[in-house]
Amino acid sequence: MSKSLVIVESPAKARTIRKYLGPSYTVKASLGHVKDLPKSKMGVSIDKDFLPEYRIIPGKRKILNELVKSARTSDHVYLALDPDREGEAIAWHIYEELDAPSEKVHRVLFNEITKKGITEGLEHPHPINLRRFESQQARRILDRLVGYEISPILWKKVRRGLSAGRVQSVALRLVVDREAEIDAFEPQEYWKIAANLEAGTPPAFLARYYGRNGKKLDISEGETALQIKSELEAADFVVSKIDRKERRRAAPPPFITSRLQQEMARRFRFTAKRTMMIAQQLYEGVDIGDDGTVGLITYMRTDSVRLSDDSVAEARMFIENTFGKEYVPTKPNQFKTRKSAQDAHEAIRPTSTSYHPDVVGKFLSRDQKKLYKVVWERFIACQMKPAVYDQTVVHITAGEHALRVSGSILKFSGWLEAMEGKDAPPQTSGKKEKEDDDDMPTELPMMNEGDVLKLVGDGVLAEQKFTQPPPRFTEGTLIRELEERGIGRPSTYATILSTIQDRRYVEKDEGKLRPSELGVIVTERLVLHFPRILDVDFTASMEESLDKVEDGAQDWVALLADFYTPFQDEVKTALKNMKDVRELTRETDKVCEKCGAKMVEKWGRNGRFLACSAYPECRNTMEVEEKAETEAMVVDVKCELCGKDMVKKRGRFGDFLACSGYPECKATRSMPTGINCPVKDCKGELVERRTRRGRLFYGCSEFNKTQCNFVVWGTPVKEECPECHATFLVAANRKKGGRNLKCVTEGCTFTKIDSSGA
Repeated sequence: MSKSLVIVESPAKARTIRKYLGPSYTVKASLGHVKDLPKSKMGVSIDKDFLPEYRIIPGKRKILNELVKSARTSDHVYLALDPDREGEAIAWHIYEELDAPSEKVHRVLFNEITKKGITEGLEHPHPINLRRFESQQARRILDRLVGYEISPILWKKVRRGLSAGRVQSVALRLVVDREAEIDAFEPQEYWKIAANLEAGTPPAFLARYYGRNGKKLDISEGETALQIKSELEAADFVVSKIDRKERRRAAPPPFITSRLQQEMARRFRFTAKRTMMIAQQLYEGVDIGDDGTVGLITYMRTDSVRLSDDSVAEARMFIENTFGKEYVPTKPNQFKTRKSAQDAHEAIRPTSTSYHPDVVGKFLSRDQKKLYKVVWERFIACQMKPAVYDQTVVHITAGEHALRVSGSILKFSGWLEAMEGKDAPPQTSGKKEKEDDDDMPTELPMMNEGDVLKLVGDGVLAEQKFTQPPPRFTEGTLIRELEERGIGRPSTYATILSTIQDRRYVEKDEGKLRPSELGVIVTERLVLHFPRILDVDFTASMEESLDKVEDGAQDWVALLADFYTPFQDEVKTALKNMKDVRELTRETDKVCEKCGAKMVEKWGRNGRFLACSAYPECRNTMEVEEKAETEAMVVDVKCELCGKDMVKKRGRFGDFLACSGYPECKATRSMPTGINCPVKDCKGELVERRTRRGRLFYGCSEFNKTQCNFVVWGTPVKEECPECHATFLVAANRKKGGRNLKCVTEGCTFTKIDSSGA
């Protein structure tokens, strides 16, 4: 019997695939990349046509040896790494280390981890796509050149530990530029006029002012608004025209990566990283009872809205059986994929309609169930008929003035039948939503042309308003912006967003992304000295060039050479001319409390601070007081010494709480978690604490009072223990497939694996 070796990335995927293959197959996991550029140096020989110096990643030697050993005793080796550029790179690096004949090693692609998907993949092996690997390699080298050339300049001129990235820095610039737009925005006054009217039958409704003498009128002055209000109050309101038409709202396309990330952010405030982690779990396989471990969705890194003929046929059959034949369109719905899309894989969809969310939901974690239901609903909806509305627009005259009101009734639910909230109003255009609800359909009474309406309730309303600045980005809207501008690719969005936040260039405030002072400073310097790298259009064109490498239309070495020559000059100029922020000082009105000298504002490794101008004779320093920032960071905790609000601050060991009455009151507290201490009769709660070496752990807030010495070295999870009903569990050691949650109550031995935290 011939033996075959199948190599995948993760143990979870390996377990699922192993279930479908017989004893003649051995399935092993590489645990991601096995080789990469070294961290200690550039690792690229620029004078040798950008030859990369790949090395085996520390800790991967044992795994690689096991793969090589298994390959030697196998007749065939199937490299079943993810079907994208990263997967192709892993496959190539493993192939190099196997040192096996090319006819023995095969590249296979699994778009879905099901019996059908695996069988089809193994039946259609092909060589490794060298062009796709070269595209990934070119991207990796580009990112290394930018990061390793610019980052040391930031260390020298701003602060050690900072980083710059070819794509992350452009994403940061978008956030910084949006904040600058908000700061520079000047509100413009405008007025909205409406009339509360009633016909012969209820309900009453609100008609919006349109204009005068048939022309639309924008009102920007209160005097004009009040004059119109007075004229309307004295006029007769008559129905002059009623427009009735049928509107159709077409089904949305199935999910691509960016759209799924945006939808999960909009509906559940999931980060892109969290969305991709959960999607990966559903793709690799989840234990669903009698069927064992099954991949529930197709590959989740895709920019194509294409669907296979089999999946469309299956969806149409499900729709007919579930909703009725009248919901199935005559021909399958097809959607256009963007020109810039790679179109390498199908859209994200369930692997089978037999795995309904209501059926498999009991086997899924809360987050998995949310994401799977969203994918399921969108897939079924995309193959249903349009929703149909009867829409009515009533035109009303009042002397020389005109008002309008629109109403809409859902006539046929169509694809909305498969979605939550199927009574949603139709979208009248592709424009962004307005600040007010002028265009929202209203429930209208029966009316005919010539009917006279009467004012009721508050009569005519004249409301002063002001234009609003553009909103700050959320993770979802930033991903949409990156996608529309052609920056990054499906596999990079989550990494981009997590990087700019982990580096503290961007902070999240009530779900909105706000640049930190550090992020602004770094961006200003990079834009000044590396305008090409920070240019949005240049970055988008570079993405297109990388796509051309994969298509064979661009040589990867020539691409890097064209980029590096001018980049090298920019690096030299920046190293010489970029101003060191630590040398910049600004005199303030503050007086040193120790020596009476003036305090100056300086920049240090933790941001701006005040230092005594008499340094080094006086080494006194103070925090910069910023009222607006302090108010924004107030938390719902009172100071135990003076009763004032505590505010969230950041120190060298992380976040902490400090009294807003500083410097009169210098009380501080560790960051609370909102989880009560599990020790019996203890009234404390768990707070974040750190060791002298900066390692994070959680301890009781009563430690210095009652000597409660309870500590947790894992991460507290707000989940009640099903056995002893303790307040929370704790995520301890990571296991294959997820986190090992255990109860902290003394004497309770409950544990479980939580795959949602893998």
